[in-house]
Amino acid sequence: MTALIELRQVGMEFRDGRRSVVACREVSLTVAEGEVVGLVGESGSGKSTVANVALGLLTPTAGEAVFRGAALASRSRAELRQVRADMQAVFQEPFLALDSRKSVGWAIEEPLRIHGRGDREERRGRVLELLDAVGLDRSVAGRRPSQLSGGQLQRVNIARAIALRPSLLVCDEPVSALDVSVQAQIINLFLEIQESLGIGMLFISHDLAVVRHLSDRIVVMYAGRIVEEGPTDQVCEAPHHPYARALLDASLEPEPSRARAAAAPAFREAIPEDGCPFAPRCPHVEPACETGQLPLAPTSQGRSSACRRALELVGVAGNRDEGMVRS
Repeated sequence: MTALIELRQVGMEFRDGRRSVVACREVSLTVAEGEVVGLVGESGSGKSTVANVALGLLTPTAGEAVFRGAALASRSRAELRQVRADMQAVFQEPFLALDSRKSVGWAIEEPLRIHGRGDREERRGRVLELLDAVGLDRSVAGRRPSQLSGGQLQRVNIARAIALRPSLLVCDEPVSALDVSVQAQIINLFLEIQESLGIGMLFISHDLAVVRHLSDRIVVMYAGRIVEEGPTDQVCEAPHHPYARALLDASLEPEPSRARAAAAPAFREAIPEDGCPFAPRCPHVEPACETGQLPLAPTSQGRSSACRRALELVGVAGNRDEGMVRS
């Protein structure tokens, strides 16, 4: 499959005077045409920073974001305008993404106006088609955002995002602000749209249960680093990193309070500068985990992990040393 978006060894550091915060480091991932990649991790793991770099809203301090073979940073303003039409986003808060003073129809039509797609009547016809596509009554076009529910508003945002028929959707926690019953409806809508339009997606969530229903591959982030990646069914069946295991256990726990506890073992100390960043929270930590950074490395066909005990912990013979798999 042809790559749509590639992040190559991306690092992002934010500075405030003498203080700096590293949001992500050495992040590499690819979304191919028609592929859905789920990016999962807790709040503060760096997921949204990765989304903003992929969208070209942030210029990374290290590495590069490449769309259709060319780095975003090297694109001219005119080229970036075309990229924006081919790469759209759906964000977490559906109401904040819309102008409360304008009608829903105006909001959906806006990208068509900006990019000069069709005349006035053609654009209005396209708005009605998009409302049909996202399961909203056509009368919604004349309403204001304040007259719609959260689920309806997110459907409007999805309609606007696909108005230009983009190749890539970057979805940053698009269901986390919605009721659980509505979340399922919106997830099903994303599935329908992806299947009918063949859009590639980078789908970001803190909830592994959400991304497993949508994704072809899953990428797990912790403390600004990718700690595991692989095909969705394999990652969810047998995680190769203790943090991915914690996220899976949390997604299977029916009680929210217990789920949070499963995903977040008590901190023993702050994230260390040296060694595995998950070491202070890991139930399988050993002295070797507390020195040196183990890079993301293959554990099996199509899978990678940043845990030196990855194969041992899933009951497969072998151990890892200096990023290599040995049997």
